[in-house]
Amino acid sequence: MLVNSSDNQAVEAKPVRRWWALLYVPVWVVFAFALAQLVVYLLVQLLVWLHVPLAAVDSAVLQTLLSAVIYLLSLLIALGVPWWLWKVHTTRQEIGLMRLPSWMDLLLAPAAFIVYGLVSAILLWVVGQLLPGINWNQAQQVGFTSLHTRYEYLLAFVTLVVIAPLAEETLFRGYLFGKLKAKVPTWAAILVTSVIFGGLHLGITAPLQWNVAFDTFALSLVLCSLRLVTGNIWAGILLHMLKNGIAYYVLFVDQSLLRIMGG
Repeated sequence: MLVNSSDNQAVEAKPVRRWWALLYVPVWVVFAFALAQLVVYLLVQLLVWLHVPLAAVDSAVLQTLLSAVIYLLSLLIALGVPWWLWKVHTTRQEIGLMRLPSWMDLLLAPAAFIVYGLVSAILLWVVGQLLPGINWNQAQQVGFTSLHTRYEYLLAFVTLVVIAPLAEETLFRGYLFGKLKAKVPTWAAILVTSVIFGGLHLGITAPLQWNVAFDTFALSLVLCSLRLVTGNIWAGILLHMLKNGIAYYVLFVDQSLLRIMGG
C-alpha cells in the first residue's frame, strides 16, 4: 500500500501535546517564587538574630533591596536549577528576548493599554455582578507604605515601574508562557499563565485583593497576546511599566485620584 508523502509530512508536522506540562511548569514557577521569598525571609530573620540594626535602615531602601533580591532569586531558581541539575536549557527564544526593544514595541504598548483597560473593566463588572459581596475598590498593596523624601519616591518608582515589570515579564510571559506554549495549545498556555499571575496578586492576608487578582489576570491576557504578536516580551514589559507607572502616580503622587475612584 502506497502512502502519500505529503500525508506523512502532515502527520509529522502535527505538534505533540504534553498536557502534563500544565501542572509541572506552573508549579515550578510558583515554587521558585515562593522559595525566593522564603530564603529572603529567613535571611532577614538571621540578621535580626545577629542583632543587625535593620530598623535603622530606611524602609524604602530595605523594601527595594528585598524586592530586587526576591525577583533575582526567583529567576535564578526557575531558570538555573533545571540547567544545573538536569541540563535543561532555556533559550532566549523561549523567554522572548531575541532582540532589543523596537519602535513597534513602543507603539504597541499604549494601544495594548487601552485594550487591557477595556478587558479589565468588563471582567471586573461581570465578576462584580456575580460576587457583589466583595470589596472591588481595594488599593493594591505594593510594599511601600509611607514615602517622604525624594530618594524614597525614586526607590519606589524604580522598584515598581522598572524592576517589577522586567522581572515579572521575564518569569511569567517569558519563562512560564514560553515553556507552556511549546507543549500545549496557545489558549491553554495563555489561560494558565494568567490564572497563576492573577492568583499571585491575590495576597495571602485578609482581606484578599480579588479586584487586583482579576485586574492582573486581564492584564496577563493582553501581555500574553503581545508576546504572540511580537514574538518577544518587550512590548509586554513596556505595557507593564506603563500600567505600574500610572498606578504609582495614583498611589503616591496624586492620592486625590485614588479617593475619587473610591480607593
